[in-house]
Amino acid sequence: MAVVKKAAVVGAGVIGSAWAARFALHGVDVSIVDPNPETTRIIDEVFANARAAWSELELPPVTEGTVTVVDSIADAVAEAHHVQESAPENLDMKREILAEIDQHAPPEVVVASSTSGIKPTDLQALTVHPERLLVGHPFNPVYLLPLVEVCGGERTAEWAIAAAVDTYSFISMKPLHVRVEIDAFIADRLLEAVWREALWLINDGVATTEEIDDAIRYGFGLRWAQMGLFETYRVAGGEGGVEHFIRQFGPTLALPWSKLTDVPELSDELVDMLVAQSDAQSGQYTTRELERVRDRNLVGILKALETSGWAAGRTLATQRSRLAGGA
Repeated sequence: MAVVKKAAVVGAGVIGSAWAARFALHGVDVSIVDPNPETTRIIDEVFANARAAWSELELPPVTEGTVTVVDSIADAVAEAHHVQESAPENLDMKREILAEIDQHAPPEVVVASSTSGIKPTDLQALTVHPERLLVGHPFNPVYLLPLVEVCGGERTAEWAIAAAVDTYSFISMKPLHVRVEIDAFIADRLLEAVWREALWLINDGVATTEEIDDAIRYGFGLRWAQMGLFETYRVAGGEGGVEHFIRQFGPTLALPWSKLTDVPELSDELVDMLVAQSDAQSGQYTTRELERVRDRNLVGILKALETSGWAAGRTLATQRSRLAGGA
């Protein structure tokens, strides 16, 4: 496995700052650039949360990589072994930023976009070296959740895919190679389906934001966290397995139970309703407080899964071994 010594992060928002934390906490030096004058404060706050979460994971101590906020993309990427673009989800903006990265980063260095839905082929339009550009789509908080979707475009080289997988494995992630280029990749398409149905339930007055969250966090969300969808349904089929489950419940898919092919208009009224319900549910907490609660909960789940040697717990076990000097 290749050793990554320096990474560049372009964009220091929620995702970019958490990428920087994951790299640095694995001993990788990070150069980060963002025009926001609050960048240093944001990074300091996110790193504080990341360090607190990692201490609860009881991982081996590692000398942190340095984190340097620089003034330009050229300065950030010039000596990087991996570049992670994490700018806002705007195609034109990302194209311009990726073109500038492409101009200054060594041609053999992978440039990965954190986009949650834009096809890498669309991102390659202005680049001189499209063969090294791909998508590396993570999940928040990046410093705790191991999944990263790796998707190449029409002109992405196989070596770039392999190098990205190697880099993400080095920082103890679970790379999922999305073999077919598709909008929103795999995970976000699943999330969008749940999101659409949730919007209809609120729009039609069936449930509030809190009731929907309760249905997930007290019910199937706990199953999904460690078995996913199909393994869960295999168990639900009893001794008959997934075939019994599908034969029993498959016909219900023809019933008008959901509105997944339709979406309510995001009118001001619906948006105001969502905001009011969410404020009533969680408005007493600051964003950082909610992040810390989220992180503590994720730490507990990850450690429990590690104890049972299951799902994301395996990546934590690998992470523990790697940071302790193992393979």
